[in-house]
Amino acid sequence: MSFHDESSDLGLSGQSKLESFLFTCELSSKVPFYTFQGDEEEDLEHFLELRTVCLGEGAKEESNVVEVTAMNHQGKTISVPIANLHIGCLPMVSLGEFELKAPVTIRLKAGSGPVNVSGLHLIASEVDNSDLSDEESDDDDDEEEEITPIKPAKKKQKQ
Repeated sequence: MSFHDESSDLGLSGQSKLESFLFTCELSSKVPFYTFQGDEEEDLEHFLELRTVCLGEGAKEESNVVEVTAMNHQGKTISVPIANLHIGCLPMVSLGEFELKAPVTIRLKAGSGPVNVSGLHLIASEVDNSDLSDEESDDDDDEEEEITPIKPAKKKQKQ
């Protein structure tokens, strides 16, 4: 599933196209971390928008702590716990739209899981001005075809 959105988030360089794909990973004692990295194409930016963290089937009666490691606004790598799940009182956490720029590492810091992490993989790419002008001219043509002036009906004069 993908969604396309055009916005002017790229500022001076032009408009951007945003694609969205479903993301999920499972953390456990066997696989305690997952590193999310986007493709290394120059004109693409990859983001991970985390939505939910929940315990999977077979989770034990223990605390499961999930943390993320990513870069902050100063370019320093930091780790932050985002969920402390327990099957008895808090089996799931909704994170809203917790957006991080790639690369991001999600780690099961404590507990044996399984813990399912889900969200969206967002890919932002710059739209060429030539592509944009073609789309705009197509839109203009459509508008011209759709708008037809309505002429008033002629009244018959009585003689």
